[in-house]
Amino acid sequence: MKGLTPIFSAVLATAFTVKDNSDKAVSGAEITLIKENKSTTTDKDGKFTIHEDEVSPGDSISPGDSSEPLGLLANAAPGYISINSGILSFSQSGNSPVNVRIFDLMGNQVFKQSLYGSGQVDLTSGVKAKGTYFAQVAVGSAKQTIRFTSTSNYSATFGESSRALLKDVQKGEALRVVAEGFDTLTIPLGTLDTTLKIKLTAAANEQTYAFGYAIGNDPTPSKGCGKDNKLKDYFKFTGGGIEHEVYLDLPTNYDKNKPYRLVFGMHCMGGSAQNVAKNEHYYGYRDQKGAKESTIFVAPHGYTDNMPWRCGDNKDHLFFDEILTYLNDNLCVDTSRVFSSGFSFGAMYSNSLAQTFQHRLRGVVVFATADQVIYLPKNAGKPIAWMGTVGLSDGTCPPSMGRSARDRILKNNGPEGHTDCTGEKATEFSGGNHVCYDYKTVDPRFPVKWCTFSGGHQWDMRENGKLWASDIGWEFITQF
Repeated sequence: MKGLTPIFSAVLATAFTVKDNSDKAVSGAEITLIKENKSTTTDKDGKFTIHEDEVSPGDSISPGDSSEPLGLLANAAPGYISINSGILSFSQSGNSPVNVRIFDLMGNQVFKQSLYGSGQVDLTSGVKAKGTYFAQVAVGSAKQTIRFTSTSNYSATFGESSRALLKDVQKGEALRVVAEGFDTLTIPLGTLDTTLKIKLTAAANEQTYAFGYAIGNDPTPSKGCGKDNKLKDYFKFTGGGIEHEVYLDLPTNYDKNKPYRLVFGMHCMGGSAQNVAKNEHYYGYRDQKGAKESTIFVAPHGYTDNMPWRCGDNKDHLFFDEILTYLNDNLCVDTSRVFSSGFSFGAMYSNSLAQTFQHRLRGVVVFATADQVIYLPKNAGKPIAWMGTVGLSDGTCPPSMGRSARDRILKNNGPEGHTDCTGEKATEFSGGNHVCYDYKTVDPRFPVKWCTFSGGHQWDMRENGKLWASDIGWEFITQF
């Protein structure tokens, strides 16, 4: 019979495809066997082959036809070998054994046997898992590769698509996958099997900063991620030496492994945490589309009803620091997306926190804020995202005090070294509906929005039946 051209090569994973997390093929990815220092790239379908032809010196290559029955080089060693439905038949009259080795697609040897004389061997007897394998059949220096699968008809397969890395994997060998726009993936070959799907994760194209986060940054999970939730929707917490009532609303279908946005709702003088949580729905935020699924809401109660957030000392700042840590330790919080929002005294408290908690708060939204009757620490000099609303007819928290609170934020929110942006003048209400002004000279990561309207001391202003301040406030919070 005619001998067939030996096709044993060092080839890797032709049946493997590199895809992204949306199951799309990744073309142009560089695939490298690190220790072998052999590389290739994926084709348009995300498939790849790594090969190095191995023909032993002195081998005589006779022309062959892939449609012929499997045969080894006639002049390399006498004998006959064929495969039919996965059964390898052999007849060897010489002294050289027929050496059979079976490898998985990643080149791991799973079976080895030397055959003498005549007989048959079932190739599937050497494999334990379903999938595609390669058998190397060698007589002397002549070698032949056979590709087969343990789940369907077996067949001899020739050409590039049949080659496998038919050599012992070096200790510590690994496969590296590099593609533009994706995180580099390095896989120890020992972890691979014949059904592996290589998935690449899109790289985070975010710039890092000495302070603050990029817009659209990856979530930063808190210590509580992975823990089963044991917190109730109402509990008492002692912080700053004072016991507070706390209302908690977790996302529907809360996932302990998913970091969630956290929003505090701070109540006003004469108000309550219960009212913020149960009646006002956290200033209307929890009624926004997707809010119930994406956000943890918390409403703490102040020290007293009439002076809820103590003036003249920092006990409420200590309370905020301690309860935020407690929540981070017990729930899965995205620590880079924590916000405080409030009305009147709750707004003044949120604005007070914005002076020193820039490292823990991403931003605040304040309705009818002011500087009076509140503990106001010296600003730490760091930027923070800030949105404020004020009614130009507000006699309780005058617009001048709202502007003063805003300007303390603007002093730090410039793009170069947190520079002063108070020189930019905002457009304010002069008739018709409300007016919101977005400052142009601030660092985009620390936006400042200033909204004015014709009304008085309120947060639940309506236009065309909508709570416009709630809508705009939620858009502000969720832009990051």
